[in-house]
Amino acid sequence: MDKQSLKIVVTGPESTGKTELCLSLGEYFDTSYIPEYARSYVEGLKRPYTYEDVEHIALTQKNELTDVLAKGLDIVLMDTYLLITKIWFREVYCKIPDWIEHSLTESGIDLFLVCYYDIPWVSDPVRENPGARRKYLFDEYIQEIEHLGIPMEIVKGTGPLRVQNAIKSIMQHFPQLKKVIL
Repeated sequence: MDKQSLKIVVTGPESTGKTELCLSLGEYFDTSYIPEYARSYVEGLKRPYTYEDVEHIALTQKNELTDVLAKGLDIVLMDTYLLITKIWFREVYCKIPDWIEHSLTESGIDLFLVCYYDIPWVSDPVRENPGARRKYLFDEYIQEIEHLGIPMEIVKGTGPLRVQNAIKSIMQHFPQLKKVIL
């Protein structure tokens, strides 16, 4: 790979608009994004997920990033990443595979955009954390990102305002992108 891609992770509690934000950012910056693998994987299970399933999800996330980086894109957007998986392991199983912390610290993530829980919760068959759990998990993500020492921005607002706020955050961190802010 000749050039270094900017790696931006969109993360946050369930039902905070991560996928919509990734789609909008991908369109704005003319790049694709790595979709949330956990959702499609868990939706396809005909049984409750297991520790091994979550580890499979984490390994897939890691491999997808490696594959996309090989394409040499200017910006790589990720709809969640190992941070959420690490907390998922801790919250559900009280243990985390040893390799996850190392993978997070060595990932070279340039920026986390953390979606705030200021949009309404929408229930679906794979979501597990409504109400006060959204704030709790938001706080856990912030704490983990601070521990990693990776820059982050909290993204608030609804609809187009949320997208505009995310774009402004990205441009503040990477003014070399030289895109016109909406």
